[in-house]
Amino acid sequence: MTHTPTNPETPFTGSTPSDADRDAQAIANDVVARVLARAGTARAEGGTVHTEHDGDQLDLEERTALRRIAGLSTELEDVTEVEYRQLRLEKVVLVGLYAGGEAAAADAEVSLRELAALAETAGSQVLDGLLQRRQKPDPGTYLGSGKAAELADVVAAAGADTVIADTELAPSQRRALEDIVKVKVVDRTALILDIFAQHAKSREGKAQVELAQLEYLLPRLRGWGDSMSRQAGGQVGGQGAGMGSRGPGETKIELDRRRIRNRMAKLRREIAAMAPSRVTKRLERKRHAIPNVAIAGYTNAGKSSLLNALTDAGVLVENALFATLDPTVRRARTEDGRVYTLADTVGFVRHLPHQLVEAFRSTLEEVADAALLLHVVDASHPDPEGQIAAVREVLSELPGVEDVPEVIVLNKADVADPAVVGRLQRRERRSVVVSAHTGEGIAELKALIADELPRPDVEIDVVVPYSRGDLVHRVHEAGEIDAEEHLADGTRLRGRVDGSLAAELARAAV
Repeated sequence: MTHTPTNPETPFTGSTPSDADRDAQAIANDVVARVLARAGTARAEGGTVHTEHDGDQLDLEERTALRRIAGLSTELEDVTEVEYRQLRLEKVVLVGLYAGGEAAAADAEVSLRELAALAETAGSQVLDGLLQRRQKPDPGTYLGSGKAAELADVVAAAGADTVIADTELAPSQRRALEDIVKVKVVDRTALILDIFAQHAKSREGKAQVELAQLEYLLPRLRGWGDSMSRQAGGQVGGQGAGMGSRGPGETKIELDRRRIRNRMAKLRREIAAMAPSRVTKRLERKRHAIPNVAIAGYTNAGKSSLLNALTDAGVLVENALFATLDPTVRRARTEDGRVYTLADTVGFVRHLPHQLVEAFRSTLEEVADAALLLHVVDASHPDPEGQIAAVREVLSELPGVEDVPEVIVLNKADVADPAVVGRLQRRERRSVVVSAHTGEGIAELKALIADELPRPDVEIDVVVPYSRGDLVHRVHEAGEIDAEEHLADGTRLRGRVDGSLAAELARAAV
């Protein structure tokens, strides 16, 4: 569906739009048409193809059972003075800006397509879209008054109940735009937070999401006139109503802000209390010299599918953005028997809300502690370079990540353009091409991991008493054995281990 502008924001002289204005409008309409043509794919039937490595996918069945259902409406009757609400599958119109020119329009199309996928992942139905050529957002209504009025017509014609803006709106912009379009307006940040709230499962994940939501909500609380006021000290309105009318000295909105700050402080304490458990596990891996390999990358790049292909972990795999929120750690072995762990982390996205980066900082520490970083990239995406840059921007905010060796894993090679794959390989020298779906390149990736992992460097030739079979087991798991011999006094081992294990072996040797 395309639109004829009723009051375009781009300046022109005379009573009719200029050729430049018509060209800009044509570009915007073409972008919206292409985005809408692809809308519906995130939740399409059969959109997720599983392999034998993915297991039974019981988590996916549970998530599907809880998803919002199109056509199912639970509407509350307006029998009281409370706000009337309709609980239903939201029908949305997307809106975005671009600065002008074909390059900016191409970037806007990628971003708007991602916004459509985010909306569908959240359970919404994308009905229409509107793209405005504008050098910078209008400080009042984001779009400008003329385009906002046009958006109101689009919303009314499509029967939408929500507008989603492809940016983070200031509270004043959202309120002003809502007053014009007469439906709910949410921004990209609120949409991502909603998806996280739907997908979080662990206690820590839920606490992190709630903290991020409250940080977003705090500056956006909105009062509703006199009913919000509870301040009434002294002579109220000069009418002598002071005695018996003094409130607690806070307005309702101030009380809400205080409650939110108290809740945020409690959540921060809870998240901090959960951290020692994860730290203990990391220290235990270090004590046993078990290196960690972190899997990071853009959302829906195939990180969980890759984890399943490498370890048969059977974690949830879904053709949706932010399907994985809670980190998953699985053990794996190299071909020569060395044990290591693989950690699947939360995906990233362009303009990832800073509230989420802060809330999930403790989870993302898995990446900074890794011996190797597998940066998974969707090679079939229209803008893989942009995804790589977005992920590296977020990772750069984490201390210690710059010291972790990075390998680019170009995933989905079975559906990617070979020319794009070649371009990425030339750009990223440390890269490997794989398909988690077909198994292509998985053997090469395992070999690369084995080569990159730190090797034990302390030579040993010891006899371990039979009563310390635990040490022999650790040498088998974390060391490299050249020769093993069973003697009368114990097991003789020759090979290489790390320094801490070598010290333990020396103390136990006979």
